Amino acid sequence: MEYRLPLLGEKLEDRKVKTTHGIINFPTDYKGKWVVLFSHPADFTPVCTTEFVAFQKRIEEFKKLNAELIGLSIDQVFSHIKWVEWIREKLGVEITFPIIADDTGEVAKSLGMISPAKGTNTVRAVFIIDPEGVLRLILYYPQEVGRNMDEILRALKALQTADAHGVATPANWPNNELIKDKVIIPPAADVKTAQERVKQYECFDWWFCYKKL
Repeated sequence: MEYRLPLLGEKLEDRKVKTTHGIINFPTDYKGKWVVLFSHPADFTPVCTTEFVAFQKRIEEFKKLNAELIGLSIDQVFSHIKWVEWIREKLGVEITFPIIADDTGEVAKSLGMISPAKGTNTVRAVFIIDPEGVLRLILYYPQEVGRNMDEILRALKALQTADAHGVATPANWPNNELIKDKVIIPPAADVKTAQERVKQYECFDWWFCYKKL
């Protein structure tokens, strides 16, 4: 079977997955919610442990954004369960989100989570999926670099803002060096709109206009 990397804007194929919370139809069971799906190289590894704790510490922030977390690795489900127990007992953190046990590697391969040049385990991939099951953002990190959960939260907020208001968000939003927390108006597509744009909004030029939400 041939695999290819998923593309932004594609609807993910639905599949049954085995998790620490039982069988889930993914992403159908999450319809109406945003999902942050993230893979980790292996259970009982230091960087992955810090990431799971960091995700759990921010889970209420994700829930406020109508988003659910779900982890994944190619470990078996009993390994996930034991690792979650270890985190609770040794670190005092209860992991409440499900973890996919992709022991066949089928899900990981279909989503490009395995990079043979980096090894046989899953890399640190992040997929943000919208309430209709459409893939909206992909991040890949090598095994040696832990993720920044605040950036994942920021990206989720930016996607939701863009969808709700038909705008784009600048670099480092909402703390951009040029326009701070303002958002960017899509560039004009014709001469008349370009001329009107500079009268309607704050602009550096007709193709770079912005506003406060």
